[in-house]
Amino acid sequence: MVFFRSEKDYLPTLQFSEKVAHFTVRSRNEPAVLPSDSDHILLNREKISATPKAGRRTMGGLSSSESEDEDGQERMSLRTFVERRVPSLSKPYYPCWWLPTGHAQTAYCVVADFESVDTVVYKRTLLRLPDGGTIGLDFTPLTPTRDQDENAPVIVVLHGLSGGSQESYIRSILATACAPKSEGGLGARAVVVNFRGCCGVPLTSPQFYSAGHTDDIRSALLYISAKYPKAPLLGVGFSLGANVLTRYVGEEGGNSRLKTAVVLACPWDGLANSRQLEGRALNREIYSRAMGANLLALLKSHMPAIDKMENSLLKEEAPKALALKNPTMREVDEHMVRVAGGSSPQFPFPSADAYYAWAGSHHKVPGIRIPFLAINSLDDPIVAEIPFKICSQNPWVCLVTTQHGGHLGWFEGGFQREGTPPPRWIKKPVLEWLAGVMDILDKLGAGSGSHVGNPREVKDGFVMETGRPFVGYRVIRSGMEITAGTAKLLKGL
Repeated sequence: MVFFRSEKDYLPTLQFSEKVAHFTVRSRNEPAVLPSDSDHILLNREKISATPKAGRRTMGGLSSSESEDEDGQERMSLRTFVERRVPSLSKPYYPCWWLPTGHAQTAYCVVADFESVDTVVYKRTLLRLPDGGTIGLDFTPLTPTRDQDENAPVIVVLHGLSGGSQESYIRSILATACAPKSEGGLGARAVVVNFRGCCGVPLTSPQFYSAGHTDDIRSALLYISAKYPKAPLLGVGFSLGANVLTRYVGEEGGNSRLKTAVVLACPWDGLANSRQLEGRALNREIYSRAMGANLLALLKSHMPAIDKMENSLLKEEAPKALALKNPTMREVDEHMVRVAGGSSPQFPFPSADAYYAWAGSHHKVPGIRIPFLAINSLDDPIVAEIPFKICSQNPWVCLVTTQHGGHLGWFEGGFQREGTPPPRWIKKPVLEWLAGVMDILDKLGAGSGSHVGNPREVKDGFVMETGRPFVGYRVIRSGMEITAGTAKLLKGL
């Protein structure tokens, strides 16, 4: 419970590495252009020092203030950036008094009506992928504001389990992030990457999505960076999407097309968290079975297409999954995701546990080389294992934990006017972080990730990334308008 506690009990806990990663925040003696061969390229290249430079005021072994090097480049440590640009993380988060536990916060995400708040209208583009699969990219706003020129940052969003662009937790961020600066917004563009088969995206190959498969986000970023070649790309991931995003930036390292990443309620260690979820009666009977039901509903909706996929493991296993009675998520994954959650050679896995062990994002954290903010709630009933030690060893990572918030809840305040849900506290640090990064990028004139990665080539009608046979796209449909609502399903992992 949250009653009768002091203010400090509600303060978020921030964890930084003892090492230092400095990134350029302003170039005073040179034009605001990032040279491609520099080791100080903003939010892309590593400059790590185990000890602070002489004469630099420190806090906990990290630079605690901005500094200017001999070349006139002004640089900042991650700790300093957070202290100065993300003030909400140094203030208490008070959960709604009537949503005092993680269970209550998580349940409210399901039962509350979010239709009347944070309306976001998208325009959808469908991309056909090299293996025949399809993903849906939902862009917002429809009409650019005066802030949104060709250089305006693009926020790339990955949703949670069986979710999509309609989710209330996504709209709570984007409704403000994409509003004009004159109205208190960030003036950014955004695109939600809807995974295969989610949010109305057709299933056109015998491959679903999963917590570990990252080539689809690579294909999406290949397209987005070409569509907005002068715009920096900023990543935000929720739950399962947070896991995918963490894996992507960890695998890419300094070649990430994203300039920064924010992950919320990331499941991190899939195997450990699955065992915690299945091993506790309450969590198993409520959350695991509810998420299993969501996956089955998604699978069932695509059976007309799956029935036509001859000689596929998905067609063979799908009836077994649908025959399960009130299954847990792990039981569904045994017949669905471990078989069809990604491309060969990783898939199929011999068991759900083998898939969970592979799909974890915690072992990708050492490879991260962009400013990375992760926020988890300690009373999250779905995510119990958080990799504090691994995160503490990477100077690009700021790991934040709150005592309360549940799974993707973080509701605060008292009762609102009738029919209006309370605001989400998590919106504050996310928008502050993004605004801070956008300000730095604007000062430096940093472009998108279009120049990062392998060269592009056109092959059989697909724009491909050279050397990666599953990374590419072909636009098959564009322009469909979607007004985001929300479904009454327990989603988010």
